[in-house]
Amino acid sequence: MRFFLILLVFLPLMSFSQIRVSNKSENRSKYFAIADKDATPTILYDASENVLVKKSAGFLADDIKKVSGRKAPVSSTGDAPEGDIIIVATVGKSPLVERLVAAKKLDVAPIKGQWERFIIQTVKDPFPGVKQALVIVGSDRRGAAYGVFTLSEKMGVSPWYWWADVPVKKNDKIYLQNGRHVSEGPSVKFRGIFLNDEAPALTNWAKEKFGGFNHVFYEKVYELLLRNKANYLWPAMWLPNAFSADDPENPRVADEYGIVISTSHHEPMMRSHHEWSRFNGGAWNYETNKEKLREFWRGGVKRMGNYESVVTVGMRGDGDEGMSEHTAVDLMKTIIADQRQIIAEETGKPAKETPQVWAIYKEVQDYYDKGMRVDEDIITLFSDDNWGNIRYLPKKEDQTAKRKYGMYYHFDYVGAPVSYRWHNVTQIERVWEQMNLTYEWGVRDLWLVNVGDLKPMEFPISFFLDYAWDTKMKASDLPNYYVNWAEQQFGADHAREIAQIMSLYNKYNARRTPEMLAPDTYSHQNYREADRVIEEFNQLLSKSKAIYEKLPKSHKSAFYQLVHSPIEMSANLNEMYVAAGKNKLYAEQGRASANSYAEKVKGLFLKDAELTRQFHEELEGGKWNHMMSQTHIGYTSWNHPPANKMPAVSYIQMDSSALLGFMVEHGVNPAWGGFSVEGHGLFSPAFSRFDPINRQSYYLEMYNRGGGILNYSIEPKNDWIKLSKKEGSIRYDEKVYVSIDWDRAPKGKATGAILVKGAGKEYTVAVPIRNNLPKASGFVENNGVVSIEAARFIRKSDSKDISWTVVPNLGRTSSSITIEPANAERQKPGENAPRVEYEFTIFDGGDLKVEAYLSPIQNYKKNEGLKYAIAIDNEEPHIVNINEGEVKPDYEYAEWWSKSVADHIKKKTSVHRAVKPGKHTLKIWMVDPGVVFQKFVIDAGGLKSSYLGPPESINLKP
Repeated sequence: MRFFLILLVFLPLMSFSQIRVSNKSENRSKYFAIADKDATPTILYDASENVLVKKSAGFLADDIKKVSGRKAPVSSTGDAPEGDIIIVATVGKSPLVERLVAAKKLDVAPIKGQWERFIIQTVKDPFPGVKQALVIVGSDRRGAAYGVFTLSEKMGVSPWYWWADVPVKKNDKIYLQNGRHVSEGPSVKFRGIFLNDEAPALTNWAKEKFGGFNHVFYEKVYELLLRNKANYLWPAMWLPNAFSADDPENPRVADEYGIVISTSHHEPMMRSHHEWSRFNGGAWNYETNKEKLREFWRGGVKRMGNYESVVTVGMRGDGDEGMSEHTAVDLMKTIIADQRQIIAEETGKPAKETPQVWAIYKEVQDYYDKGMRVDEDIITLFSDDNWGNIRYLPKKEDQTAKRKYGMYYHFDYVGAPVSYRWHNVTQIERVWEQMNLTYEWGVRDLWLVNVGDLKPMEFPISFFLDYAWDTKMKASDLPNYYVNWAEQQFGADHAREIAQIMSLYNKYNARRTPEMLAPDTYSHQNYREADRVIEEFNQLLSKSKAIYEKLPKSHKSAFYQLVHSPIEMSANLNEMYVAAGKNKLYAEQGRASANSYAEKVKGLFLKDAELTRQFHEELEGGKWNHMMSQTHIGYTSWNHPPANKMPAVSYIQMDSSALLGFMVEHGVNPAWGGFSVEGHGLFSPAFSRFDPINRQSYYLEMYNRGGGILNYSIEPKNDWIKLSKKEGSIRYDEKVYVSIDWDRAPKGKATGAILVKGAGKEYTVAVPIRNNLPKASGFVENNGVVSIEAARFIRKSDSKDISWTVVPNLGRTSSSITIEPANAERQKPGENAPRVEYEFTIFDGGDLKVEAYLSPIQNYKKNEGLKYAIAIDNEEPHIVNINEGEVKPDYEYAEWWSKSVADHIKKKTSVHRAVKPGKHTLKIWMVDPGVVFQKFVIDAGGLKSSYLGPPESINLKP
């Protein structure tokens, strides 16, 4: 059965937030028929309109056909034909719209003279012989296009219908309820992407598909930008690409699509970097080669002509480097002044009438630090640290009404400590938090994001551009963003399930970039960390497979591209590295299974290549060949290796007969080194202490160190010790879980034992317990550690104008908290300052160390550092400076920076003296905004090393 689509709205204002699909007949008098069995309306635009209006009318006709199968006729005639019509226009450009305005049937005053706004309105009896009209009128050419694509999206055409093969929602009939919708303008004026680091993947794909980065390729990019309500592009610029020189149609067609072209941070004056070598201009040095550079730049502005552009000004060194060893402020001022003179001379109008941008990127920040400021009409483009952490924001005294600011952000980067380019490693929650900070600090004229090869960054691109369009989105709205996006691409049936696995995949992959994974990234001995990571990925993969099987064939390709393939590839890669880590550890322990893990690593490495081949060759008949060809295994420096290289593995030689080995989880282990512990005065194997609150279940991992089958037995020496099994026969390894029957266990402290036998050997393992714990509440210590997720506070105190906000899903393990507004004034810790509290219990007194796990925020204020305050109970608050010791760095060579961005976490430790046993309150005060808390780990003497930190402790209600 075929359905028809109704865009359900409420008069008099049309809302696009509600869509109802029904097979029931409706009262046609209340709806405008975009498509039905009787007729399809004619789409009208005026021949004098900008070419983008003509293109938008054509896109609307095509989209109606995609959905309904019926092509609406498109006409530029000045008279309205009989029957219903759709008018696509801009204010003041369409005689038909002007007639409706004069007849008071349409009011365009709310958008007149505005930036990129639009009205969508149905009009009854607009002209003689016309019963109804649907008017899509923009304040400017892009406003009209955004109105059209808003309607297309609600009809069921995803912005990613071509770039991710998202199926169009088919409906024979499309009805729009009569009403009027007046859009808001965008929150950020210029919003766009940077195609960068585009070889080998995007480059080879574009060559094969389009013959290179020509205007045919870029038309697909321009359309994608418009459908995502973007308007700005830094084009591909890696060797040997030169946007305007390689295909003169590139900028012309961009202007037809209303896309504002600019050039990257080291490509001034509308010139691509690689044009300089073709120009044979000599040294890239303004002090020694000024005239040639001016000639070169003048050519760039002349070629720009009347195309809507943003001209990059300033100068960096040749090839994305510093201009000189010293910060030559006077020279930079001269360069920009000379460039503005060229702009004025070539455009025939004052320089301030041509949009310009000065990029504060890498070493250029030094100029800003030394007080250099450009003319107020030039957009000062700040940047993150290439890893999603904002480096600099304008001081409040610099936020005048006329000054313009922008932000350059990264989803992809080639550089230190290790490049990340293969898959998405950016949480949209982090984007929200950092760009909310950016917006609150007055950066509202330009938002640009480096997206690398474009695929597979589809989801974060959608979010970045949606948020740039409308920054009213709150942290609490983020979970629904996943749902709405999943529903747009895959329909409503599985949207919530898909949203959940997408949110977790983004979290897991953001913990450490795939390129930086190593065999020892996750601990193989503490907190079951490596196994938990693999189990989390495999659970996602299992859920993704189940959804994939349920989806109709029409949706499988898009789901594979946007959800399943990234999970499958990343799960495989993580498992390969964990297997390599086990191979190394097990070889050191002399385990027979070390060799099997060496083979497993090889198998998973080959599977990585096979998954890539499937993406290239089997997906959409090879449409996306080359797109996943970025190397991602075997990095030894910041730059990508020439080919994927399997992690090193070891093989061991072993006795042909079985030999007993075992490992005690969370305890003291025997030292197998060709001798046993017995008779040598060495420590005896023992578990950490068990207690009745945490009810631990630790494993004893039995393993074979020889070539035969190992028969083993485990005998509890006490009736209160429980085992998951008491004997077994193994070729490699097996876990036996040990726990306590607390109804039988003695009171107080006691130590039991289990007897381990196998291959003629016998060992005793101690099982200590503590069965006299004090009353506990809150988060409870487990063998010297209390772990608390920051969003699990028991109470919070907000001030009149400042409040704590939970950012769901942000962080490596759970959710995070931060302060809003993000530009709040610094606070002094005290009763009236914003505060969160956590209750916890420790069993033994002493000094405590509290590790705060923080998102790796940079000191964007450029003051002495961002701070928070911490205390246990009623002690004097400790002021912690999260940027202490971070002297002004060359970020890419600073050890503290490399570690914080590699780990995607910053840890700050405070020491609290002589804390007594029992219940306590951990208090955290806001001092500076922008600090993001993910987790707190209280070390009472038992903290073990791991990447993610210990899992959250048991939380008992008071």
